Amino acid sequence: MTDVPWLDDHQQRVWRAWLQVNARLTAQLHRQMQADAGLSLPDFEVLVLLTDDPTERIRVSDMAKGLQWERSRLSHHLTRMEKRGLVERGECAEDGRGAVVLLTPAGRSAIEAAAPAHVRAVRGLFVDRLDEADVADLDRILGKLLAGLAPAHETA
Repeated sequence: MTDVPWLDDHQQRVWRAWLQVNARLTAQLHRQMQADAGLSLPDFEVLVLLTDDPTERIRVSDMAKGLQWERSRLSHHLTRMEKRGLVERGECAEDGRGAVVLLTPAGRSAIEAAAPAHVRAVRGLFVDRLDEADVADLDRILGKLLAGLAPAHETA
């Protein structure tokens, strides 16, 4: 058997607590988003990327990288969102080879309706449970963790 640096009891407890927080927080935010806006969290993520761009259009390849999703997952998800009128796909005017995703007026309305309740949920479930020192510590810790993680598109 190889030498594995097993987690001690404390490390294991912290790791499992992190997994629980991540799973529970995501599940609660998803339920809230569905109940309040009829959107999934992945729908919201796509809409956020589009509204963060001043042109409200993003190349499909850049969206996949930004979301850290496989291209096939993104394609299937965009098809479902297109059917609901939230986004459209078009050709990339710059090179004619790539495809772009465009925000529709219905998509803009959907994110504008969803955002206030989502921010309230994020505050209630996460931000408001931490004091300023906790937020600073978490920012520092997450920065360390992110620095050691390659984006999904680089490891696929």
